Amino acid sequence: MALDVANSVILRFDPARSIDRFAEPEQMDLFPKAAETFCAERALFGDLLPIRPQNRAPFLALREAIDGFFRARAQGDEAQALLADFLEAAAAVLRCAEKNSLEAATAHSALRLLAEAEIKRLKICGNCGWLFIDRSKNRSRTWCDMAVCGNRVKANRHYHRKKEAAS
Repeated sequence: MALDVANSVILRFDPARSIDRFAEPEQMDLFPKAAETFCAERALFGDLLPIRPQNRAPFLALREAIDGFFRARAQGDEAQALLADFLEAAAAVLRCAEKNSLEAATAHSALRLLAEAEIKRLKICGNCGWLFIDRSKNRSRTWCDMAVCGNRVKANRHYHRKKEAAS
């Protein structure tokens, strides 16, 4: 769940093309229902309440702290200052959130990821820049999703090879 929330900013690394899925409050309100259906941790959280308007700013601060800290970890940085920011943001959300709310579930998910061995399998997609956990046996995954990002990269590579061969 924590990585899904962090990945709610599309093409984060490209400000000209970046899209924030939570820019509109209505989009943020739809996320708990999608998380109940698609999130790998859905059994842990059950039915999630939408974020109350007064909790939206702390939730977005948590999202940015999750992305900053876990992105730094995926790149091999220890990031002590980012860890402190992340823990402060999680604490702020947990102080004001209802037990079964999206923001509380996100904070718990991020804290659980911090404590698990899977954090060593955290990677950044070579195409879209999303954070993902590489669960392959040999830890060789390069893309968040082979069907989307992997195919795009391979098709682009094929196109350039054909174009180069033709010229």
